[in-house]
Amino acid sequence: MSNCLKVSRRRFLSRTSLAAAAGAAFPAIIPSHVLGAPARPGANDRIQIGVIGVGGRANLLIDQLPKPGQIVALADCCLSRCEEAAGKRNANWDIYQDYRRILDRKDIDAVIVATPDHVRVIPCIHACQAGKDVYAEKPLTLYPGEGTVLVKAARKYKTVFQVGSQQRSMEMNQIACKLVRTGGLGKIKLAQGVNYPDSAPIPDLAEEPVPQELDWNVWQGQARARAYNKKLRFGWMGFQDYSGGETTNWGAHGLDQIQWALGMDGTGPVEFWPMEEPRGAMAFRYANGVEVHLDLPYSGDQPLMGGGRFIGEKGSIDIWRNNFKIDAPGVTLDLPPEEEIEKWHDKRALWQAEYHMGFWLGCIPTREQPNADVEIGHRSVSVSHLTNIARRLNRKIRWDPQEEQVVGDEEANLLAVNRPRRKGWELPKI
Repeated sequence: MSNCLKVSRRRFLSRTSLAAAAGAAFPAIIPSHVLGAPARPGANDRIQIGVIGVGGRANLLIDQLPKPGQIVALADCCLSRCEEAAGKRNANWDIYQDYRRILDRKDIDAVIVATPDHVRVIPCIHACQAGKDVYAEKPLTLYPGEGTVLVKAARKYKTVFQVGSQQRSMEMNQIACKLVRTGGLGKIKLAQGVNYPDSAPIPDLAEEPVPQELDWNVWQGQARARAYNKKLRFGWMGFQDYSGGETTNWGAHGLDQIQWALGMDGTGPVEFWPMEEPRGAMAFRYANGVEVHLDLPYSGDQPLMGGGRFIGEKGSIDIWRNNFKIDAPGVTLDLPPEEEIEKWHDKRALWQAEYHMGFWLGCIPTREQPNADVEIGHRSVSVSHLTNIARRLNRKIRWDPQEEQVVGDEEANLLAVNRPRRKGWELPKI
């Protein structure tokens, strides 16, 4: 008998919980204790954590989670992923196919949400409502309107919410972005980033049998219902129904650095437009006149993947992951201690998040905002989304970052703010 078909008591409980919920809109159910947040852990207490979405990135985060974090439960719409993750670590974690069972548990303080992009926001909102603190992977949303609602939820329920933009915890990036932000290069004349590619429409794909361990309806979430095909499930980042491609994947890091360095964490650009050259390149402008051109080539050896170039009156600086290169005569920067630089340069260097998660865990007992707070993550990836929208429509769009609306373009505003969602997967009212 296949491992996918063995039914443990924990699996039985998870499946019967799902059966009991049949007929109800899956994301609309909120845990019963939504109005009463659990007691917050003290500084020396273990912080008990549930993981929602147990794919490749989640497994890295599980292995990197520092103390006082302690995994106690996993949930994934493909239950065998939970079983595999627990089994290879010989861990006696509770496993569920319905993530709401994690949110119902009063002994769980916080959650890590590492689902695909298109099914990330609703579990995050429900976690806020359930009184859980949240570490959510980037890109945080599928379109800007989701982020607006998510930020409201995090603020209303006083959630300590960290987004997985780990470059915010790298001291090299902190030093370099601060130089730009505080005028160390003088007035910024231009910023540049990588010309990240967008995702594509879904082609016609043949229907394939749904794996027995997978709840395909839940996996699809807000997206239009389609017949199962493994190319959708494992290639989701390439399709517009589920992701913004590399513009929201690597771009969520690179445009975050640009937002941070330019002092725009709580706002965003006011115009986006396609550039004439190079092909597919995009540009945007902030209200203060600073332009950003996404015209650097996208390639595997591009050093500024996830970073940016800033050209000021006194010279320029290139900033990327845990590194920078300055070309500004007379401008110097003090480097952090060597161990601070090297701690990010281990075998997990490109994907490492241990210290970033540690910052989040340290904020839970104090209730301070972490360094990649939910609004920071929302604002940064909104730049990615709006870049894609202007590219897809092949025209300039104007954005009001205060109202978070596209101005004078109903078609663009539909894509940015009111993107259609499958019935039963509407955003909760906050």
